[in-house]
Parts: sequence; structure tokens; C-alpha cells
Amino acid sequence: MSFSSRAKAELCQARPDRKCCAVAESYGVLLYCNTFSANEIRVITASPEFASRLPKLFRKAFGMSFDRLPPEGAEGKRTLSITDADKLSAIFDAFGADRGATLSHHINFGVIEEDCCRASFIRGAFLAGGSVTDPEKRYHLELATSHRSVSREAYSILLDMGFSPKETERAGNSLLYFKQADAIADFFTTIGASGTAMDIMTAKVEKEMRNTVTRQINCDSHNADKTVAAAQEQ
Repeated sequence: MSFSSRAKAELCQARPDRKCCAVAESYGVLLYCNTFSANEIRVITASPEFASRLPKLFRKAFGMSFDRLPPEGAEGKRTLSITDADKLSAIFDAFGADRGATLSHHINFGVIEEDCCRASFIRGAFLAGGSVTDPEKRYHLELATSHRSVSREAYSILLDMGFSPKETERAGNSLLYFKQADAIADFFTTIGASGTAMDIMTAKVEKEMRNTVTRQINCDSHNADKTVAAAQEQ
């Protein structure tokens, strides 16, 4: 299991006890998932924990089920979808949008006014469209969505939460990303994955210790070479 998969598995352990937070997390999922249109919602994930979480999340948020679920015991990428027109209209209504008139998605900030709801929204965004690199290799976390306006607005949300992400575009997607261990650890602590945050900081400390030892060895070796050279001159 990759580090990113383990992070998502930990995030899926959190129970969506409050309906407002379930709605907010679902909102993040929808705006960062594979398809969120007037005709279909489609979420494709390789995370079995996320695939198991989604039906419970949507029941809590909207009182509805998916029209398509992955087969029991499915492996690899799993697909969950909704195509029923009434369900789609109800979901759009929940976010103050008109299913028949929405040309491009924007974040309705009224849905995520509370701190807990903002954290839930970002958790949903990461579960659906996020990834993080193994900190033993390098520090990199990103959130990717095909909706440019959503990415810009999510940038503002993260700023309000005390983060300073970078922005870029890749393969038609808008990305927000972090490359600092401390920022990535704080990100995971905020959205409910303190274990993942601890793993990142542990990896950072171990890297710094190895670098310190390497510098000390190099310095000692250099001093020894100078001492030998001086002795030879004498």
C-alpha cells in the first residue's frame, strides 16, 4: 500500500457524525471527483476504504444511495455513480445550484461556513482528487480538479485556514500543492489524519539526522586529510 493510500485509509476512519460536515465532505468529493455534471456523478477510486465510505457519506448527507456500486470483493479501481435525474437535482439543490443551468462549478461558501465544515470539505477534496508522496522520498501533496474556478476558490479556503499552497496546471487539471513537510503535516492534522502527520514529521527528523551525521563525517574526514597533509609536509 502506498503512503497516499495509507493516508486516505486513515482519513476514512473518521465518522461523519454531523450532517453539515457530511454535506461539506460530499461537496469536496463531488468538486474533485472524476465527473460531476447535470447528467452524472461518477467517482473512481483505488482506495477500498474510500469506496466503502462514500455510500455511508451520501446517505448521511443526502439520504440517498448510489445507482452503481463496485461489485463485492472488487479490486483495483472502483466506480460509484449516480445517474437518476431526481437524485442529481436534489444534490445540486443541496449546494444552491440549478442542475439545468449550471455551466461551471463554483464553491458555495455558505455550505462551509463552520471550521469543521471547511476541514470536512478539504478532506473530501483530498480523498477524491488528492495525493501525497512518501516523505521518505520527497515532500509533495497536491489537490487536482478539472474545475479551474473551484481550484481558485479552494485556494482562498486554504488561505483562510492558515495554509499557503502553490498553484499550477497539468494535463487540463488545476492543482494546489505543498512541498514543505511542516505544511503537509499540518494539513493532515487539520483534516483528521494525525497519524499520517506524525509519519511525515518523523521522516523529516530522520532525514535531518542523517544529513547532520553525513555533514559531520565529511567534516571530520576533511580535517583528517588536512592533518595528514600537514604531517607529511613536516
